[in-house]
Amino acid sequence: MAFSGLRKQINKANQYMNEKIGGAEGTKLDDDFVEMEKRTDITYELVDELQLKTKEYLQPNPTARAKMAAVKGISKLSGQAKASTYPQPEGVLGECMATYGRKLGEDNIFAQSLMEAGESLKQMADIKYSLDDNVKQNFLEPLHHLQTKDLKEVMHHRKKLQGRRLDFDCKKRKQSKGTGSNISDDEIKMAEDKFAESLHLAQMGMHNLLENDVEQVSQLSTFADCLYDYHRQCSEILKNLCETLEEKKQEAASRPKKEFNPKTLHDLQLHLDSSDGINHHGNDGINGTRIGPPPPYFPPAPAQPYPPASPLPSPMKTSPARSPTAQAAYCQALYDFDPENPGELGFKEGDKITLVSRIDENWYEGNVNGKTGYFPVSYVQVVVPLPH
Repeated sequence: MAFSGLRKQINKANQYMNEKIGGAEGTKLDDDFVEMEKRTDITYELVDELQLKTKEYLQPNPTARAKMAAVKGISKLSGQAKASTYPQPEGVLGECMATYGRKLGEDNIFAQSLMEAGESLKQMADIKYSLDDNVKQNFLEPLHHLQTKDLKEVMHHRKKLQGRRLDFDCKKRKQSKGTGSNISDDEIKMAEDKFAESLHLAQMGMHNLLENDVEQVSQLSTFADCLYDYHRQCSEILKNLCETLEEKKQEAASRPKKEFNPKTLHDLQLHLDSSDGINHHGNDGINGTRIGPPPPYFPPAPAQPYPPASPLPSPMKTSPARSPTAQAAYCQALYDFDPENPGELGFKEGDKITLVSRIDENWYEGNVNGKTGYFPVSYVQVVVPLPH
């Protein structure tokens, strides 16, 4: 870098720091220029974001996009041009339907319908590939050209304008303060001319960019035409598919159902000999296992009664602990319950309450201390439940 260039960079840095920290006043451009800069920045962001979102619309699967990018990068490193095609979901689903339709057999109506649907979806996938090519050629490539040429040139002029403005303001400030005695008027005039030149180029570049509506709207219209053509062709394919499937449905409904009787081992003529460990007597099957209906059931003869017991009563029969009688349903109170309405049963914590019936999921009917009434389920713990 020449000494004059280094000196210019020092002036720009000096002026920038004085404006940001020291509060020095720089040359202010008018509101129209500021508005153009704002719209240019928005256009720059728009073009970048629009390219990204359009690619995501055409290829919505992020995993597939990442895989394609990786293959493309590896191919560049290895020096081999290996093409990678994005797997359209319509094509993947269509291939699945067609494959299993062929496996089921072409004489099956459902299999035929699957193959019809699969072929239709694969046709839609081919149309989607055509949409990708048209959008990339007529919409994305012009956007990329706008970003890499026109916008890049405008941003370059704006950056150069900023640098020349800082250099001009720095020299003018130093001359006015007397700190730059070696800065001549000619040098100030030269810096001003360069500043004016960059200002003109930046304004013209932004104006041409922002007033290019015809070309930009034309590209957007082409994108819409591509989408319309894609959906029109897909709608025709789906319309034909619906008509075909309706015919298949009518054909399946009108086809008489075959009567089916499941076959037995005898129908299948599985003649098994005894050397294989199989018993052929009667209805016995393999290893004596019965194949036919089970034999009739005869209850066993009643057992002979025991000898008569002693006339004296047995203490075991009178023992209350071994009494065969069922115990009455009851519960135990967990809390005190004071009745508030007529018909409710009051009790104290620990009372044993005989259960009479369950009114609903929240109330029981029972009696305690010779009184009968209703009480809440949540106040007791059931010890012996009511019989179902």
